[in-house]
Amino acid sequence: MKDWQRNSKSSRGTALVILAAGASKRLGQCKALVDLGGLTPLERLVLEGRSISRSAPLIVSGFHHQAIEQGLPAGCELLHNPSWEEGRTGGLALAVQARPDLDLCVAPVDVPLVPRSAFWALQRAWQISGEPPCGWLAPSFEGRFGHPILIGRDLARQVMSLDPGQPLRELRRLAEPLMGLESGSREILDDLDTPADLDQIRTRIPPG
Repeated sequence: MKDWQRNSKSSRGTALVILAAGASKRLGQCKALVDLGGLTPLERLVLEGRSISRSAPLIVSGFHHQAIEQGLPAGCELLHNPSWEEGRTGGLALAVQARPDLDLCVAPVDVPLVPRSAFWALQRAWQISGEPPCGWLAPSFEGRFGHPILIGRDLARQVMSLDPGQPLRELRRLAEPLMGLESGSREILDDLDTPADLDQIRTRIPPG
């Protein structure tokens, strides 16, 4: 049995979506595939987050599509966003088309060290809230919101009516309810963008 088939049957259904479509210009290399203690950011996010996913995790690629295709974690599905330069909205639309009947747990590859406990805390809070079809749930740490986020399936479908160039905050404004969860994981605030960010994140890689 696949890992993603072992998640709680009490859940209506969530799909893990990892957004990895950017060109990583400031970092100077594909951020989805950098080395973080022997694992790539893609591998770490799939390892920690796939247990909450009712389906095979989705990876949305763009500029580095071919490289990501070669380094794709086992058991994942790859979607190429040809409009990646316009932002993340188009990539999320592709995920909605691939998983139209599931809520989405959206994890940007820029935030690579989110621990399994943070994914599970989000999932538990989502279930307790009744898994609202138009809901939006984001974690926070010391008052600052981060990633990943959970988006109800009906709200996620509304991304199809947005222009690919519109920011995802336009979708957030349509959420009902709009929810937050205080997290004990500072990793939700990471932003892998520059070589200095990469060096700093590497100092906090969990042992083992």
